[in-house]
Amino acid sequence: MSALRTLRRLPSTLVNRIAAGEVVERPASAVKELVENALDAGARRIAVTLKEGGRTFLSVVDDGVGMSPDELRLAVERHCTSKLPDDDLTDIRTLGFRGEALPSIASVSRFTITSRPAGADTAWSLEIDGGAKGEPRPAAHPQGTRVEVRELFFATPARLKFLKEPRTESSHVADAMRRLAMAHPEVAFRLESEERALIDLAAAKPSLLSGDAARLERLAAIMGREFAENAVAIDANREGFRLTGFAGLPTLNRPTGQHQYLFVNGRPVRDKLLAGAVRGAYQDFLARDRHPMVALFLEAPTEMVDVNVHPAKTEVRFRDAGIVRGMIVGALRTALSAAGHRASTTVSDAALGAFRPHTGFSTPLAMGGGGGGYGNGGGYASVPRGLAEAAMQFMAPLDGLSARVEEQPANIAPGNYPLGVARAQLHETYIVAQTDQGVVIVDQHAAHERLVHERLKTQLEAEGVKRQALLLPEVVEIGEDGARRLTQRAAELADMGLVLEPFGLGAVVVRETPAVLGELDIQGLVRDLADELSEMGDHLSLKEKVEEVCGTLACHTSVRAGRRLTVEEMNALLRQMEATPHSGQCNHGRPTYVELKLADIERLFGRR
Repeated sequence: MSALRTLRRLPSTLVNRIAAGEVVERPASAVKELVENALDAGARRIAVTLKEGGRTFLSVVDDGVGMSPDELRLAVERHCTSKLPDDDLTDIRTLGFRGEALPSIASVSRFTITSRPAGADTAWSLEIDGGAKGEPRPAAHPQGTRVEVRELFFATPARLKFLKEPRTESSHVADAMRRLAMAHPEVAFRLESEERALIDLAAAKPSLLSGDAARLERLAAIMGREFAENAVAIDANREGFRLTGFAGLPTLNRPTGQHQYLFVNGRPVRDKLLAGAVRGAYQDFLARDRHPMVALFLEAPTEMVDVNVHPAKTEVRFRDAGIVRGMIVGALRTALSAAGHRASTTVSDAALGAFRPHTGFSTPLAMGGGGGGYGNGGGYASVPRGLAEAAMQFMAPLDGLSARVEEQPANIAPGNYPLGVARAQLHETYIVAQTDQGVVIVDQHAAHERLVHERLKTQLEAEGVKRQALLLPEVVEIGEDGARRLTQRAAELADMGLVLEPFGLGAVVVRETPAVLGELDIQGLVRDLADELSEMGDHLSLKEKVEEVCGTLACHTSVRAGRRLTVEEMNALLRQMEATPHSGQCNHGRPTYVELKLADIERLFGRR
């Protein structure tokens, strides 16, 4: 073994390149840091330009306060910042504060920064080549700052090998900018790649900035109009924290969680605690493989949140995670309950998209020579063969129609009820109701499943969770820390039906379990609880298991498909749906009914 060599201080250029490995992972990281600097500088217009996904060139231009020549010299020095006036890391009110971004980016690229402060006669420009810094010199530039980064990672060739193709890198840049744009609707954002605009968002009108209208308009531009039309507003306060934003109805869901946008004090974050709280709030309404669309903005007292966890600043830590988690779950569930029996409008859009006029031929029938119908040409867009055949079979005359059309009492007016009045039952599975504006088709099993589920939950909340005593108490070895965490929360766990107490060092003994769970893996349940209490300070697993059983019981005790219902039973089901929260979707996130507006049906038949 060779002798240890003398300790020495690493050169500043090498130190900056090491730091760049944490701060600048790819072009999107550089753009994020530069755009955050622009926002901190009070910019109202930010423009980003890319070439080859930012690998060969990227620029960020803003109209912020700008910098003097002396400030330019300091800005590219490591750990130089104007954002910590009192050197207090517990009171951070800006997006940047570490003073690492500019020197890190400049150390692995050919870097130029040009800036002009308000009231100055000229702008100044500073060039840095792989960490080698020049001197500021006069330049032409309006008020604000322009940063140009050429040949990113030329000084660290190994990092270049890990970059993806330009289109992929551009998409990462666009995602980073969209997240920042969501939190700042008062700022205009533009992203160009190869002379093509990927993002072009105008600043919100001053008249909209006082309320949620500006934020919803910005979210609609980024997440789509369907989100804006099918989202409920969130506004909750608890112990100095405030949660605002919008949450999509459960029937508006996606196969991945990439449409969940979470912010803390205007900072986009990817936080397991917040994501877990969203999952917990929706777990009663969605299948495990489906994810809601949300955009949530948490305002937290600066002393209650630590953003100095990682140089990338995408992770945060809360002093009291339980308050945050409880507020998110409570606010989301309250808002979804207030939505009542609403279901996403995308459900009816999808239903209408499955239909096309049947002519007996293989080509669609164009309707209305004056531009009526769907699409730009007045005809109907093609649909997949299987879907089209299914729609034609549904619309074709049926032999021995399995619908039971019942005579309705004359004194029942469809306009008196949001879900209308039952007119028929098709295939002993679907209830057809007439409203004053169209038709509602209800899946009787899915609807009744939700009603039973909500009733079971109400009973649990009113009467508490009934327990069953174990004939032989079970001892679970979980270590001293896990045992301490569980015994500290023993009273709360008992409220949920789980009675346990310490049993020597590093173990607990379980004496009673929730009766509704029946037979269960007690060892696995207790260990999961201990792990989650360590990470999130909550007992979500037990709640999930209890509510999951409620869903299972509801599914097996609900009105089955294939059962004939009387008119009174059908109307009673509709009235219960109108009075029950979350009745627009079953326990798995599928819609319980489809509403077709009369105007849409008339367009379908060429009457409009």
